[in-house]
Amino acid sequence: MLTKRIIACLDVHDGRVVKGVQFIDLVDAGDPAQLAARHAREGADEIVLLDITATHEGRPTLLETVRRTARELFVPFTVGGGIRTAGDAEQVFEAGADKVSVNSAALSDPGLIDAIGRNFGAQAVIVAIDARRDPSAADPVRDAQVFVQGGRQLAGRRVVEWAREAEARGAGEILLTSMDSDGMRAGFDCELTAAVSEAVRIPVIASGGAGTVGHFADVFSRGKADAALAASIFHFGVSSARALKQELAAAGVPVRLPC
Repeated sequence: MLTKRIIACLDVHDGRVVKGVQFIDLVDAGDPAQLAARHAREGADEIVLLDITATHEGRPTLLETVRRTARELFVPFTVGGGIRTAGDAEQVFEAGADKVSVNSAALSDPGLIDAIGRNFGAQAVIVAIDARRDPSAADPVRDAQVFVQGGRQLAGRRVVEWAREAEARGAGEILLTSMDSDGMRAGFDCELTAAVSEAVRIPVIASGGAGTVGHFADVFSRGKADAALAASIFHFGVSSARALKQELAAAGVPVRLPC
């Protein structure tokens, strides 16, 4: 049985890790290189660094922050934010990333997914989807909407159909963030995660809402996620990846236990 991955996320603004609630009210959480190293030591399977204002501010990814963080890591490292071209992706890979995450730019130019996949392999490109349920729709889950520009702008695409297109264009994984659940620590959106997981064959990473071990177990079972990402519970000492994985293993969830 394939193990479920636990991923620590670093949302970076002005070179510092921050965490908010539903993409606003950001609080400083520390230095990205130091936090990444700590989470890796404590058993995180992967680290994701998202430069959360690069796209909105129209600037490239903070490459020096990527370099400093990559030097501290021995686990797979994904970087997103400000990647608009295959050339941008190449710079991020040269700075030490193993994968890149694309979001707004891929919606503006879906060919970006194809281009990165052709140049660096499907395993190296993750399509991030910031999603919000549509309460006015007949089926709020199936009709959930994609947002871009750091959650500031409606993209005019449904989540499930965009995930299918991303897979068809060569994405290796989907990083699905529920904006409704983000930072609330009340649980992942398992229904939305399951809808995407059932629609694609590539791995789906659940994001938004982690607060307890039960939430992770729930999104792996009901949500059918292949991996789950968390930020605030790790940054602010609620739990460590090691403790989380030990409890998940005890509950029968297949995870890679740290040495």
